[in-house]
Amino acid sequence: MATIDDVAKSAGVSKSTVSNVFSQKRPISKEVSERVLEAARELNYKPNYWARSLANKETRIIGLNMEGEKVKFGQFRMALLNGVLQECYDRGNRLLVNMLPKHFTNRLENWSSDPIDGEILLDPMVRDPRIEERVASGIPIVVIGKPPESHESTVSYVSSDNVGAGRRVTEYLIGLGHRNILFLNAPKHRTVSHERLDGYRRALETAGLSVDTRLLVYRDEGFESSEEYGYITAKRLLYARPSITAIITDTDKIARGVYQAAEELGLIIPRDLSVFAFSLETAYGTELQPPVSSMRLNGELLGSEAAKMLLDQCASKTPVVRRVIIPWELILRDSCAPVKVFL
Repeated sequence: MATIDDVAKSAGVSKSTVSNVFSQKRPISKEVSERVLEAARELNYKPNYWARSLANKETRIIGLNMEGEKVKFGQFRMALLNGVLQECYDRGNRLLVNMLPKHFTNRLENWSSDPIDGEILLDPMVRDPRIEERVASGIPIVVIGKPPESHESTVSYVSSDNVGAGRRVTEYLIGLGHRNILFLNAPKHRTVSHERLDGYRRALETAGLSVDTRLLVYRDEGFESSEEYGYITAKRLLYARPSITAIITDTDKIARGVYQAAEELGLIIPRDLSVFAFSLETAYGTELQPPVSSMRLNGELLGSEAAKMLLDQCASKTPVVRRVIIPWELILRDSCAPVKVFL
């Protein structure tokens, strides 16, 4: 079996040059790289990945940890994953995706022994045992979303302005004349749900409107799916409170359930009910009739910036805590209309 010495001798370079060609830790000219790779092919040489990892005390693998209803990725997460993968590819790293069912989120053994140099954490929680474990172990992490307050100043993160997003969406609906706006929020344990709710409250208070806590609903774990949560909750509240003229949902999956509830109650969107979804997880948002208004959260940029930040941390002997806010865009489709057209 060929060794690194054999490749170095055949290519007429040093062992360290061969090592750098494969590890990409130092720049090597294109001519020399091609010569080394050609020698490796002729000799059928393959570097011992784990031996190199032990010697360098790094695996050149980063992790991506998230929770989810199903293994299949939606549009937003696929875009985010593409951003992470592109940065890993550009810098010679691999990616280990760890997607845990929600009922495993408090079991640290599911993620504590992965062979990784650092980890990107999605879906941060108000009390997040993943962050606690990683900080205690000293492994570099970057959070996509806002970390819990206890780690906001000590952990690097990339996030959207979720408070601003919640405020802007609510202001948009208030501007259309809506006053009774139901908010079908994400689960209460997620930091994003508190940020968006903060923006929702600020918009109402600025407009001189009272905040009706009966119109603020967090998703609980009792629902089988997002669609079920949207359908059951919207149908119950729309029936009990016909004064509701608009609904904000966390995702288009929830909006799909709202559309079904509205149809069964004889409500036409947007004539009788306006619907807005913060994010598009699937193709539902644009396939619903009418297509649901939403926000472009720039998932690919979120993923790319998080991966850059993490790989910089892994390479640095004195990592610095950084925060990056990614802009969002309001995407107005045909699911919202002024209240006056109802009358």
